[in-house]
Amino acid sequence: MNWIADTYRNTLGSQDLNATACVTGKSQLMGGIHGRESSAGKGLYLTTSHFLDNADFMKIVQLIPGVYSKSIIIQGFGNLGKHTSKYFSRYGAKVIGIIEKDASLYNPEGINHQALQDWVEQTGSIKDFPGAEMTDRDLLHEPCDILIPCAVERIITSDNVNKIQAKIIVEGANCTMSPMAYEMLLKKNVLIIPDILVNSGSVCSSYFEWLKNMRHVSFGRLTFKYEREANQHLLNSVQSSIETLFNIDCPIIPSADFESKMSGASEKDFVNSGLSYTIEGTVDDVNKLRIRHDLGLDLRQACYVLAMSKIVTTYATAGYTFT
Repeated sequence: MNWIADTYRNTLGSQDLNATACVTGKSQLMGGIHGRESSAGKGLYLTTSHFLDNADFMKIVQLIPGVYSKSIIIQGFGNLGKHTSKYFSRYGAKVIGIIEKDASLYNPEGINHQALQDWVEQTGSIKDFPGAEMTDRDLLHEPCDILIPCAVERIITSDNVNKIQAKIIVEGANCTMSPMAYEMLLKKNVLIIPDILVNSGSVCSSYFEWLKNMRHVSFGRLTFKYEREANQHLLNSVQSSIETLFNIDCPIIPSADFESKMSGASEKDFVNSGLSYTIEGTVDDVNKLRIRHDLGLDLRQACYVLAMSKIVTTYATAGYTFT
């Protein structure tokens, strides 16, 4: 993406003020945005956690609400799989299995994410990682709470669908199952969070990057100093009022959390906040539509209906140019 943006700027876009916005996914040095690399995994985590917190869904799949202690198997440990493992591990889930093209790892007590990531950076592979058992078993068929395919299309078909023991399947990769397998899993009350919903994280971050490029300034850059000084004046005012009223020395020291936010939101804060807000709102809209149309667990159809409804509403509001 860096090469594409640079080439466009120096050729066809040489007179284009907004040439940097021609593509997204660039490095920060080339106009990219902080948090873009991990946004796909974070988006997947946020979407899934929203469903895990829903007591109605968890009652259907017979799980306790919440992320904590959920057992997870992830297929793929590339960018998406790596960050998916990071966020679920951070919030208390147990990643018990990792499937890669050259090896599969299994540890029922949970695989240490940071240790595995360090191992992959050193060796280039998950193979022979000492913190888990190397296994020849197909972990797609192992019992777990959540199965997250993050690499290959159509890994679940009518040939192996009856071997799937996961209660929830999160489609990190596109088109991870055949239509027949999807219908069969729905009949077994397996909650399938579809790719069209799960994969929105990287798309949202791309939009934020485009906005940054069109604005020609990083998010928060113009307000950092003002926000910090305003908050410091607030603390000084409270301190002065207390000392005057009670005639004592009373230094007001900000907590570590407040100190970190005194300068306002950073670019990464803007990305994370925008991502969370967008995903939570979309998941709520999908769920409301699913209930309204009595779609059961068919979230994929609910997503399609929601998307088409927005298109129809837009056309109806704007008017048709041609009839």
